[in-house]
Amino acid sequence: MQKTAILILAAGSSSRMGSIKQLLPYKNTTLLGWATQQAQQSIVKNIFCVLGANKAKIEEQIPKIEFIYNKNHKEGLSTSIVCGVQHLLQKGFDSILFMLADQPHVTFQYLNNLVETSKNHPHKIIASFYEDTIGVPAVFPKNYFNDLLNLTGDKGAKQLFIKNEADVIKIKPSENIIDIDTPDEYQNLINQ
Repeated sequence: MQKTAILILAAGSSSRMGSIKQLLPYKNTTLLGWATQQAQQSIVKNIFCVLGANKAKIEEQIPKIEFIYNKNHKEGLSTSIVCGVQHLLQKGFDSILFMLADQPHVTFQYLNNLVETSKNHPHKIIASFYEDTIGVPAVFPKNYFNDLLNLTGDKGAKQLFIKNEADVIKIKPSENIIDIDTPDEYQNLINQ
């Protein structure tokens, strides 16, 4: 039986947003609250969240989840991936499903689809394919944990998707995945 963890990456300082993006109101919760709810409703039972900037304020508002603190969050997204993988390595997981806190169109049904595909292809990377790009949410099996630990800079795992394209299964979500990075993008989301 494959043991999977969900790792929500939410350590950023939201510099383009100008406020704490993770706590912006969305539906009856916040952007991070929504991501957390979707993770908790999925078939995965082990859910973790990497925090950095605004850690204390976010922890107050998002209960019932295990937080991992990335003290190097100012050095970019890769440090959150490394920090999360290092934490999860000790817990014996076979795969990690990476999510972002700012992708409100990601649903638990879609997360389940990624995890089920991973169970059928346990040595492949299962990635989201939208707007002609490969990205997260994505499931990385254990055989890629060392590659994830070697990531650097303010980039996610995109270079791993490109380098290992033959081992990537691309899943197209039913609703286009969007990232909320600016006040305009947030306003468009709220107006939908």
